Amino acid sequence: MTHIEALYREHGAALMDYLRRNRPAGDSAEDLLQETFLQALRGADRLAEVASPRAWLFGIARNVARTAMRRRRSAALPEQVVAPARQTDSVVEGMRESIDQLPIAQREPLQLRIAYGLTYEEIATVLDIPLGTVRSRLHHAVRRLRDEMVEDISDPNGTT
Repeated sequence: MTHIEALYREHGAALMDYLRRNRPAGDSAEDLLQETFLQALRGADRLAEVASPRAWLFGIARNVARTAMRRRRSAALPEQVVAPARQTDSVVEGMRESIDQLPIAQREPLQLRIAYGLTYEEIATVLDIPLGTVRSRLHHAVRRLRDEMVEDISDPNGTT
């Protein structure tokens, strides 16, 4: 078994989940995962130099998803119908919606930390930002979510 195959077995499921959450509408997460590992195979010579193979793969997956998104935006597609929002009283669903509303700069590191368990150092590698920036963005994301939850608890009907 090659090193890339071992990485696929170890990280493929997490990368598939990540791509499902971050792919443009209409794109297959399976196709994006395949493209991720094709690029990893092409760059396998760089693998020996990386501190975290997992972070390296997530970085490739992120770039693959972003490229797919740019391709989608540049293609002339008909406007898609947006499904109505689901009504639910679930705290978990409310938290997911709050996370989805975070600016991308805060949402991305939070998602990588919570959903995929990446370390701060790995997140810095994936996003190609300094470690201090990761810490700052996570701090602000958590503070914003906490403030929203406090508002929701103090005013559950959304009235002032």
